[in-house]
Amino acid sequence: MRGDDNMTALRNELARAANAAGGDAAAARFAALQAQFKTSYGEIFDDPQAKRTVVIVPSLTVDVDVMAKISGVHRYEERMLCLLLLLRMPQTQVIYITSSPICETIIDYYLHLLPGIPSAHARRRLTLLSCEDAAPVALSRKILDRPRLIERIKASIGDTSSAHMTCFTVTELERELSLRLDLPVYGCDPALLYWGTKSGSRRIFREAGIPLAPGYEDLETADDVAQALTELKREWPDLEKAVVKINEGFSGEGNAVFRLSDAPRGGGLLAWVRDRLSHMAFEAGGMTWDLYQSKLKAMGAIVEAFIPGEVKQSPSVQFRVDPLGRLEAISTHDQVLGGANQQIFLGCRFPAQADYRLELQDLATSAAKILASKGVLGRFGLDFISVKEGETWKHYAIEINLRKGGTTHPFLMLQFLTDGRYDARTGEFLTPSGRPRCYFASDNLESDRYRGLCSDDLIDIAVRNGLHFHAATGEGVAFHLIGALSQFGKLGVVCIGETPERAEALYRKTVAVLDAEGKAGDAEG
Repeated sequence: MRGDDNMTALRNELARAANAAGGDAAAARFAALQAQFKTSYGEIFDDPQAKRTVVIVPSLTVDVDVMAKISGVHRYEERMLCLLLLLRMPQTQVIYITSSPICETIIDYYLHLLPGIPSAHARRRLTLLSCEDAAPVALSRKILDRPRLIERIKASIGDTSSAHMTCFTVTELERELSLRLDLPVYGCDPALLYWGTKSGSRRIFREAGIPLAPGYEDLETADDVAQALTELKREWPDLEKAVVKINEGFSGEGNAVFRLSDAPRGGGLLAWVRDRLSHMAFEAGGMTWDLYQSKLKAMGAIVEAFIPGEVKQSPSVQFRVDPLGRLEAISTHDQVLGGANQQIFLGCRFPAQADYRLELQDLATSAAKILASKGVLGRFGLDFISVKEGETWKHYAIEINLRKGGTTHPFLMLQFLTDGRYDARTGEFLTPSGRPRCYFASDNLESDRYRGLCSDDLIDIAVRNGLHFHAATGEGVAFHLIGALSQFGKLGVVCIGETPERAEALYRKTVAVLDAEGKAGDAEG
């Protein structure tokens, strides 16, 4: 299928989901469920002994072209397995749904991380369900297409009065699923998702008075983009590069860099831009101008100045709004980026650098308050570019992600494993004994030499080399994306240490051990 056909299919799919949900009537039903959630949240969520059911739908509901390019994409549904650690609460039931069955070794791995709860007790309260379908289609779509599976989910839930659904992101598909299951969702209403697009983000940042890169939003055509690039160059004559971003791009995949350094200084600038627009440097591998143009037409885009700087970081700030409307800053990170122009998310460091994390948190809070006032619910993150000028840092707001992201599961893993807390006053995470904890995390530890290593192999390697998490010390390595290891040579890691240096040392050790073990396996074969 061609890219433009894919985009059309996705848009039609989401439209069908919205229509199937019944338009205004569905919106009213969804609002009623969310209001119900507010009541149940106030009654049970502060009580670890309360009965509750959490239905986890880790659907990667994104552009089908993006999904098709991610190796082992259906295994990304395993990133939310950290939520199995909710089973440490003795009367909590978890229902976890995936595209393909999860190996029991992986489930055992997570359950043995539970502090203070026998794994057998937790396993009795865990229901695993699968669509048995690894196709690169959103999990939520697969579930909706299986009415018998929906009935099994309902039967597993039982009483819905103390149950809710949590997802990676909430689109019209997840809203329809919530209505089919009669469950509220701990996430953002799809009606508000514009504020999480690149264009919506710029509007929020501008309203909050947060510095952002010079640029233009709500662009709908290639000519709009050409006009915006032209105006940007006229306004900033020394600008050498600009970035074009598809509104709903994921992990930098919708970005393209347009070079302005050779632009004419006199007349003819617009014609020059139009002539070179199809030759932009795309971040996504295999991207073509025709495909990019189709995405631009379907989703819209922004144009921003490329922020230069010899010393530059890409920090982010995470927040949570609970069903009672309470806003809370929950973490800061420095993102690790790759790609030709350092715009593809690879991993993260927690916390962000001490010399700017509190300033950044305060700055981001002004935008977070606006989002909360608009009704945003659940976890979301705000991304920045920070440039060091002399002894000070200058911050530029880049985008808002109204969903769980690459920083969500590492932080949850840290929180669950240590039973600690984030101190918003210092930007540190502290164990119950008051000791700081940091981590280095990546979803993209990938090598051909890792192919063929099974889940049991990984656990054996980790134990033999002291890479597992040690509850006594509160340090060590926790793995995720384990199901992608054998077939795709891909793995996720969260390396937890008392200092950033200790966390990164654990990461380097993990890579070195896996490289050696992978080579050893090749030699034996």
